[in-house]
Amino acid sequence: MESSHFFAILSRMKYINRWGLMNNTKNENISEHSLQVAMFAHILVLIHNKNSNDNLNPERAALLGIYHDSSEIITGDMPTPVKYYNPQIIESYKQVEKMAEQKLVSMLPKEFKEEFSAILTHENEADQELYKYVKAGDKLSALVKCIEEIRMGNDEFKQAKSSIEESITKMNIPEVDVFIEKFLPSFTLTLDELNS
Repeated sequence: MESSHFFAILSRMKYINRWGLMNNTKNENISEHSLQVAMFAHILVLIHNKNSNDNLNPERAALLGIYHDSSEIITGDMPTPVKYYNPQIIESYKQVEKMAEQKLVSMLPKEFKEEFSAILTHENEADQELYKYVKAGDKLSALVKCIEEIRMGNDEFKQAKSSIEESITKMNIPEVDVFIEKFLPSFTLTLDELNS
């Protein structure tokens, strides 16, 4: 098996900060974000399975969440207002992301390219139902970031919070509604309140 720089490159996720155009009280990197997305996607699939007697794979959803922004190692984190400014930028950025994903896959030893290609390119047909929950976890993670910043007195995130809440509502995913009801309120509490 040949040597590979793949995981050394991925370890640099911790150096890529999100929310680049926003005044942050605490920077959030894509490594932290990806962990939270993985946890949220996992619980969303568990909620789905419990409520529908379905058998989607929550561990696979978590894995997809871990790697969902890995292409940003190459592209960086493009701020949402820029990324979605117009259809041409959206399409161009999708092409750049695709090239970045392919670059990451090319860094793997040939023995693992097939498995990781399915994870990194988001094109595996069998994973499409799970990506709905990864995307929802991504939105919930962004909402949590807004809540945390506003709790610290940072009004910079008020409009972002409203926009994210609106996009979450438009997703119309019942499992997200359960998460918001059961888990989200705790993010407004202090440590002492969480421990009481």
